[in-house]
Amino acid sequence: MKFKIDENLPGELVADLRELGHDAETVFDEQLSGAKDPVLMKVVAAEKRILFTLDKGVANLKQYPIDNHAGVVLFRPARSGRRVVLAFIRERLRGLLELDLRDRLTVVGPTRIRVR
Repeated sequence: MKFKIDENLPGELVADLRELGHDAETVFDEQLSGAKDPVLMKVVAAEKRILFTLDKGVANLKQYPIDNHAGVVLFRPARSGRRVVLAFIRERLRGLLELDLRDRLTVVGPTRIRVR
């Protein structure tokens, strides 16, 4: 699968995903840091990449319908902080990658994963 890591997530996730055999890059790789959500969503749709993010704004299905992008994975850890977020995602990454993430909104919380 192909992934784009949003600027609000630790860049180490790129190495984690690549190690697991996936194509991954960050928003920084394309100088999209600070880009507005509509711009970012157009880029990930054109590249057919699944976006990993903490940004609840891109989870708005009215503004960003599922059929307009390749997929979004929204992480919702109970606590914030770079190390906490990285650990949260790493604990769930292998199981998450077993799911069909394409063309879906997937919300990963502390106790469950919801797929729309």
